This record gives sequence, structure tokens and C-alpha cells, in this order.
Amino acid sequence: MKSQVELNLVWKSFLLRPYAEPKPLEKFRRYTQSWLRPAEQPDAGEFRVWGTDEEPPSHSIPSAVAVKAAERQGKFVPYHSELMRAYFARNLNVTSRETILRVAQECGLELERFEQDLDDPALELAVVNEHNQAVELGISSVPSVVLDGGFQLPGAQERAVYRNILQRLLAKQGSS
Repeated sequence: MKSQVELNLVWKSFLLRPYAEPKPLEKFRRYTQSWLRPAEQPDAGEFRVWGTDEEPPSHSIPSAVAVKAAERQGKFVPYHSELMRAYFARNLNVTSRETILRVAQECGLELERFEQDLDDPALELAVVNEHNQAVELGISSVPSVVLDGGFQLPGAQERAVYRNILQRLLAKQGSS
């Protein structure tokens, strides 16, 4: 009989663009061509080269704060997923308050409470603190997975890579 193992997944903020830096639309469109590679992976999410006239996102803080605001309503996973889809598949500016609120409404969040939380300075401080902790650990990519013991797995990996590492760690724990 196989024993069950509980994994505790904790999402933390890492700001690829911590400061507002508007990018020209055509340059950003060329950059999004790089999304085609991960789109080819098995079980990949939906990725589309930027095809709208929507202004590209200028920085990471607004969306990171929004995810934490959604978490306060117990809706981290659906909101995070829909915000990622808004960016990668719908090509929407996820630094825009309008987009952030539209996604919140689509996820069934209580909008008045969500807006209050968006404006709570404690959430932005939490985002910045988590980012700074990641930098101190030497993290420089999204996603990055840090396992107990400090082992880091940078960048998007296929599921088989995560499965293999977890199996090896569990086997090591079983032999100790």
C-alpha cells in the first residue's frame, strides 16, 4: 500500500519588472514571439503572440497585489489563473486597474472589498518583501520552485521534471 504525502505549495511574489517601464507596442509584440516555445510543451497553458492594440503591461506590482487581494477572499487560484490567461491568451494589460477589476468580476470576487484590498499598502509591502526575499535567495526567474532544504528549480519545467525531483526527495526522506 502506498503512503500518501502532503505537499504544501506556497506562492510568493517575484517581480520580473519591479519598476514601471512602458514598452513600445511593436517591441513588445516581437518579445511575445518567445511565448511560442512554452506553448508547444505538453499540458501548456494558452499563449498567444500579442495581437491586440492593448498597451503592454508596464510592471509587475499591480497584478501581484491583485492576486494577494483575491487571496484574501479565498480566490487565489481562480484569480491567478484568469489573470495569467488575460495576459498570455487574451493579451490584456494586467497592470491596468480596469483589467484587474474585470478579471476580479469574472472570478466572482466581491468588488468593493477587492478594491479596498487593492489599495491596502500592506499588500504592496508584502509583495515587495517577498520579492526581496527571493532576490536574497538568488532567484532570478519565474517560475522558480524552492523546496525544503533550499533546493531551487528555476524556470518553467515539464511536469515530468517536477515529478522526478519530488520522487527522489521522497525516496531520500524514506531512507533517512
